[in-house]
Amino acid sequence: MSNLDQTSNSKGGLRVGVQRFGRFLSGMVMPNMGAFIAWGLITAMFIKTGWFPNATIEQLVGPMITYLLPLLIGYTGGTMVHGTRGGVVGAIMTIGVIVGTDIPMFLGAMIAGPFGAWVIKKFDKSIEGKIRAGFEMLVNNFSAGIIGGILAIFALLGIGPAVEAVSKVLSAGVQGLMNLGLLPLVNLIIEPGKVLFLNNAINHGILTPIATDQARELGKSVLYMLESNPGPGLGILLAYCFFGRGMARSSAPGAVVIHFFGGIHEIYFPYILMRPILILAAIAGGVAGTLTFMLTGAGLVSAPSPGSIIAYFLLTPKGGYIPMLAGVIVAAVVSFLIASLLLKTGKQKEEDLEEASSRMKDMKSQGNTANATITADIATSVASKAKADVKKIVFSCDAGMGSSAMGASILRKKMKTEGIDVAVTNTAISEIPQDADVVITQKTLTDRARSVAPNAEHISIDNFLKSPEYDALVERLK
Repeated sequence: MSNLDQTSNSKGGLRVGVQRFGRFLSGMVMPNMGAFIAWGLITAMFIKTGWFPNATIEQLVGPMITYLLPLLIGYTGGTMVHGTRGGVVGAIMTIGVIVGTDIPMFLGAMIAGPFGAWVIKKFDKSIEGKIRAGFEMLVNNFSAGIIGGILAIFALLGIGPAVEAVSKVLSAGVQGLMNLGLLPLVNLIIEPGKVLFLNNAINHGILTPIATDQARELGKSVLYMLESNPGPGLGILLAYCFFGRGMARSSAPGAVVIHFFGGIHEIYFPYILMRPILILAAIAGGVAGTLTFMLTGAGLVSAPSPGSIIAYFLLTPKGGYIPMLAGVIVAAVVSFLIASLLLKTGKQKEEDLEEASSRMKDMKSQGNTANATITADIATSVASKAKADVKKIVFSCDAGMGSSAMGASILRKKMKTEGIDVAVTNTAISEIPQDADVVITQKTLTDRARSVAPNAEHISIDNFLKSPEYDALVERLK
């Protein structure tokens, strides 16, 4: 293998590894976002400073954030490692972390849940095939109880206090940045990270646990708004509406609606990947928006998922609408002005958005044109399945809820119009079913998808909203 090949593979492997770890972190939080939102709405409406203060209903706030949310995270993390049995042991260990501290143990749950499941998984593997017939239920139930109890005590005495200390350090660090007025600089990392499809890991794996602890004390947190602010993406898409060329310009208005109101931020990533310099507009918009949030005292009561302006309105506390709107509008205006300048002064060709996004993403990821060509070849070198062998098509993205759902809906309509009887679904990458015949993912996620479903045909795209691969696939299956 040449040095160029080794460099390409090592960088690709690192990116895939980071994305996989980020997906694991966010995977423990995102399935439980409904519970987070329920807690946030109850907090916003019924606490003393809420819309409808009610001392009786307010009693739900404390137990939900102290017990319900961490236990859900611990159980979900356990099931990701070892199914329902792992989830049960993970939840048992999580309660030890909760009781051993006096702050919401989201970070502790992210450790205890998977670790408890890993321990019981190793135990199950060690006794596999060694249990006498008729004793399976006895061994399974008592092993889970004994191991879970031991782990709960260990978490109570050891993990809980350690995680509490780390959480306090992290919270103090965030508060220090806020006191120094440096919190907007975090967007220097967040905006590029989002475009590299680490948005869910950054938001739900890192910011949400810290923000929820802050919201418990203050009734709101600006940290919920750092990654989810729809303003920077809106400004870039509007710039394409006015100053873009070809398909990029024609598809931008639809992307605006999906991004701003639907909350699917992944829709604007290809527009940046087509012109990587536009990341400067996203960064500037993010920094300006966060600075405005800080100066005006903005904050949300819970994590907005998806990052829609509708979710922002629902989760904004009483009296906080003007600061919230100010930060979103400032971010959109700043990113629009910079993106417009870059689009007007830079050279543009009337080329297909899909082709341009793919090429520019490869160049951005690998650092030079030669490596980009190698990555493109790897991503597209998949075996096409015969028409008779395609029974299930799966769209997959990092979370399995946003862009993949949108792509599946578009392809499903095309299939129905042509009378093609093929199931089209969407899922998270880690949950791709083994009976999937064709898997469609964004190019940067194809390596991960291939490792989960190696026997499927993999199709790489960059724009779930409009891709020529859809029509090619439909034509092949007619």
